Amino acid sequence: MSGKAILRCEDVTVSFDGFKAVQGMNLTLEASGLRFLIGPNGAGKTTLLDAICGKVRPSGGRIVYEDGIDLARRKEHQIAELGIGRKFQAPSIFPTLTVEENLELAMKQKRGILATLRAKLAAEERDRLGRQLEIVGLADRQQARAGSLSHGEKQWLEIGMLLLQEPSLLLLDEPAAGMTDRETEKTGELLQEIARERAVVVVEHDMEFVRNFASLVTVMHEGRLLLEGTMDQVQADDRVAEVYLGKRREAAC
Repeated sequence: MSGKAILRCEDVTVSFDGFKAVQGMNLTLEASGLRFLIGPNGAGKTTLLDAICGKVRPSGGRIVYEDGIDLARRKEHQIAELGIGRKFQAPSIFPTLTVEENLELAMKQKRGILATLRAKLAAEERDRLGRQLEIVGLADRQQARAGSLSHGEKQWLEIGMLLLQEPSLLLLDEPAAGMTDRETEKTGELLQEIARERAVVVVEHDMEFVRNFASLVTVMHEGRLLLEGTMDQVQADDRVAEVYLGKRREAAC
């Protein structure tokens, strides 16, 4: 890797009642770029993201962010404030508010919900919001109630809400699950675009989606790093075929 590292997982272990969901995992993320994290169910992918964002605490190893910050010593809200955003599979939005109001709430403001909605946005904030609507493809839906959006549009809205908090690292769990083919294509293009300016890590099971949009893939198996490389390298590896891709091919037959 040639760029500056924004995060390093060093021999990270996560245990639950003696079961090691993650075992000595090592991972280095550059300051920008799109990384897909794949592997069979139970490989520890989501648990690793949980450890990075502070949802669970590692029982061993270190998670070092930027210039030496050990995330294992920080609480979940403190990690979010440092610039690490997390999106789970189900979209988390305010369905009775408009798209625009959801984005307003997501901006970095030290106000309560009602105060935020009542406050007029400064011109600079209005410009930021407008640019974000364009980026996530919802400029023509800004006055629509969030609850009326399609599944894909809700996912894009939540991604837009996270981006307005200006994260340096974005962690996404199966963002394209349940989408139409057109929505999936648009989501991949969106992820590639936002990864130009920040690190983006995506846990994904849809191998066609990974093949179409991945530049770098990390494969996990039984809580450990199995392989890291391009999708071509991953597909050509016998170990990956045996523990993951091969089984998925058989299931598709």
